[in-house]
Amino acid sequence: MALMEVVHYGDPILRKKCKPVEDYKKLSGLIDDMFDTMYEENGIGLAANQVGVDLNLFIIDISDIEEEGESIHVFINGEIIESSGESWFEEGCLSIPDIRLDVKRPETITFKYQDESGHEHTKEISGLLARAIQHEVDHLNGVFIVDRVTSTTKMTVDKTLKAIKKDALSKVKYRKAFVL
Repeated sequence: MALMEVVHYGDPILRKKCKPVEDYKKLSGLIDDMFDTMYEENGIGLAANQVGVDLNLFIIDISDIEEEGESIHVFINGEIIESSGESWFEEGCLSIPDIRLDVKRPETITFKYQDESGHEHTKEISGLLARAIQHEVDHLNGVFIVDRVTSTTKMTVDKTLKAIKKDALSKVKYRKAFVL
């Protein structure tokens, strides 16, 4: 397995809507590398574009936090088709290091996705897993946690965001394109 570089706020790939996965045969190596990278960075979720890959794919592992039920997940071509309720929770993001913000999201979602074999599933999900899914789906659609807070709250982290963006932009031209 190989560690991948986590792309930071300011890199253009993080602001675009990711392409759907069409070829499932070559995903296992990418998925393994994404899990290795996420664990190395101490995250609970990672979207493909966060490692420079333009695909609608993300992973989640909440096993360190939730001990009941299935906790390690791979979601491909995911779509939130319904949501209800609301909850506030402090979120961090591997692509915006050292920033944590209180974000309001729906408590429960109905999520349609494909697994690594291309089989389609639809599930109603709530709690931490629902929040993590929404966070990662946001990434795949070019949305950050800083886009989900008030402008006043965003101003409190603006200086840090500018520094992260400047650093990310300096690395863009050196990033290698990922090819399946």
